[in-house]
Amino acid sequence: MSLFITFEGGEGSGKSVQAKELFRRLSKLDVPALLTHEPGGTPLGEQIAGWLKKSRGIDISALTELMLFNASRAQLVTEVIQPNLKSGKVVISDRYADSTTAYQGYGRGLDMAMVKATNNTATQGLKPDLTILLDMPVDKGLARKKGGKDRFEQEALAFHRRVWEGYLKLASEEPERWLVIDGTQSKEEIADIIWQRVSQLISKGED
Repeated sequence: MSLFITFEGGEGSGKSVQAKELFRRLSKLDVPALLTHEPGGTPLGEQIAGWLKKSRGIDISALTELMLFNASRAQLVTEVIQPNLKSGKVVISDRYADSTTAYQGYGRGLDMAMVKATNNTATQGLKPDLTILLDMPVDKGLARKKGGKDRFEQEALAFHRRVWEGYLKLASEEPERWLVIDGTQSKEEIADIIWQRVSQLISKGED
């Protein structure tokens, strides 16, 4: 059965760790699954990701960010996500369109109707069956980040708070799609909560 699951959250929320753990659990049970990420996931997407996250001394406008993220996303949906869903796999994506709504819409302040319309064009209307939000207070999440910081991690605290509040608003608007989890819990506790919901979806799809 095909299932599209996305992970969302602010910087340092632990979503990448949990996306990998879910993929590991599925693979261990021989459930056909694919793990991908945004921005990136394709050769073109990885080039775009480099521009977006690591560009130094280049002023990238909020509108340009919106277009670049969605260029990467359009390629990922066409080249990776749709073909794997059609073949009956569980596709897990570390970030998806909701990231752009949170970061470029709520964080940057771009017109929300424009952001959602652009996202919808890039995704061809493809929405996740389940979106997992790891709810981590901004200061705790940023404190977890180590090493060199990318363009977004260097943003002011106020920006990250707007992103966080945006995520919570998005989740409240579609509670049936979103699973909001307290990100301050242990990795094992979070993984078990996720597995419980995913197992239910898989069982339901097999019935």
